[in-house]
Amino acid sequence: MKAPFYSYSLEELCNTLLSAGFEKFRAKQIFDAVYKNKIFSPDLIPALPKKLKAYLLENFEFSAGKLVGNREAFDETRKYLFELEDGKFVECVLLEAPSDDDGKIRKTLCISTQVGCASGCKFCASGLRGFFRNLTCDEIISQALPFIKEENRNGKIERKFEFENIVVMGMGEPLANYDNLLKALSVFNSPDKFAFGARRITVSTCGIADKLELMAETGFPFRLAISLHGATNQVREKIMPINKKFPLERLIPASEKFAKTNGRMITLEYILIKEVNDSFADARELVKIAKRLHAHINLIPYNKVESLDWERPQASRRTAFAKILKDAGVSHTLRREKGSDIDAACGQLVLRTEKTKETE
Repeated sequence: MKAPFYSYSLEELCNTLLSAGFEKFRAKQIFDAVYKNKIFSPDLIPALPKKLKAYLLENFEFSAGKLVGNREAFDETRKYLFELEDGKFVECVLLEAPSDDDGKIRKTLCISTQVGCASGCKFCASGLRGFFRNLTCDEIISQALPFIKEENRNGKIERKFEFENIVVMGMGEPLANYDNLLKALSVFNSPDKFAFGARRITVSTCGIADKLELMAETGFPFRLAISLHGATNQVREKIMPINKKFPLERLIPASEKFAKTNGRMITLEYILIKEVNDSFADARELVKIAKRLHAHINLIPYNKVESLDWERPQASRRTAFAKILKDAGVSHTLRREKGSDIDAACGQLVLRTEKTKETE
């Protein structure tokens, strides 16, 4: 088994290379090539001896997933399929959306943390095939590596990520893969590695309250989004089974505690589903929660999933729902549909791919 490169610190890599008979300074040379110059294959790193390149290729894994497919929507949403070494699939999405900070359009990469999902949210395709396993730290990171663009500035080639933000909102429940999640985000955020700002990384959870309490106690520098989708226990339990274990009476105080220690505004994700959670009474209950948490609300039209019967509300209904939030002075964004023509909801491309493989 090859060692996962991104899990190594500079000191660990240095010690490993020294034990293998290579010079100490080579570790910093490799780190700079990977994390500053965004070169993810050892044989492309200049100035490395052939023997060291061969050693790195033989002993380290630099890309834990292979990009095997993609689809692009009319609205410039792009969905990508990765095949892992065990033949399982995960997906990520590159989309353009307005920033909650200033409203400017920015590119955001949505990445996954699990193969499948055990949370069982009723609107989501990720869990329809069941839960298989957690992604490793390096498998999480590998989803971002293909999205590097080259720019020629005064004859010098510079490589930069094609996105400005990362959201951990893809397949799986991130907080159920807590240790690998933290390792991966620390690689993105570390000044010694990708130096990707913590305020540009958002983690979305279905509401695992005990992990939120832990995060409040131990510190968690990244932004948080909570998939609420129901403003009362009665409505939320229809949509999200996790609410039975962590009802709103537990989730809201845990979120409030996290917000006070983290110091950043929480986002409440709220998928609008026709005749399920889109009543005006639902909107008024949502206002109460948002005000208590001083939270921003993302209203998201339901993205149709094959084999599920739910539908998105009419545009007029969505606008009227949002107006209740606006009149109450609640910070919110009413998202337009993104990627509906390419099955952009979490897990749909994987689901379709696996079904195709079974019939081949």
